[in-house]
Amino acid sequence: MKNNNNNEFHSSGFFYPGEKLAVFIDGANLYAATKNLEFDIDYKRLLGWISSQSRLVRAFYYTALVEDQEFSPIRPLIDWLDYNGYTMVTKPAKEFTDSTGRRKVKGNMDIELAIDMMDIAEHVDHIVLFSGDGDFRRLVESVQRKGVRVSVISTVRSHPPMVADELRRQADHFVDLLDLAEFIERQDTDAGNTADALPARMMVKV
Repeated sequence: MKNNNNNEFHSSGFFYPGEKLAVFIDGANLYAATKNLEFDIDYKRLLGWISSQSRLVRAFYYTALVEDQEFSPIRPLIDWLDYNGYTMVTKPAKEFTDSTGRRKVKGNMDIELAIDMMDIAEHVDHIVLFSGDGDFRRLVESVQRKGVRVSVISTVRSHPPMVADELRRQADHFVDLLDLAEFIERQDTDAGNTADALPARMMVKV
């Protein structure tokens, strides 16, 4: 779906006038998608773009943190989001060594996201999920049965595609991240509200 301006999103049924909307961002999954597409999200622009076209009730951002690090590269982003309109949901991540001897981080936030989405479904008309994780297909179906539209934002233009086919099929709308770039891409040198400095090893999901 090619979208060149905000009016095209309205005419395509992506936004409905006056609808109450909630945003759910799977931080690790979105980071991996934008990394593959080689662009950085400006979270201030993202929130402003959605708020200008809907009655935004809540914007959730989910990520795991390695607590025993003296300095976490993700902390500046988390602090910025927390002070600028996002509801942060975090939990301690666990470091482990895989069979090849590589250190990785285990930080699955699926349960936290699912609980929050089911809780808020009674109070909104539309949920926008920034994730391509196929594990969310059943969650999306359950929310839809409550009468809530669910849009999924990820990408099929990376190699490999970042969105699971079953999640894309279940969604009421699927929007490719590249089609939103003109609205949400970082345009300046301020990295305070982007995830471009995050290390790949913090993004491993098991």
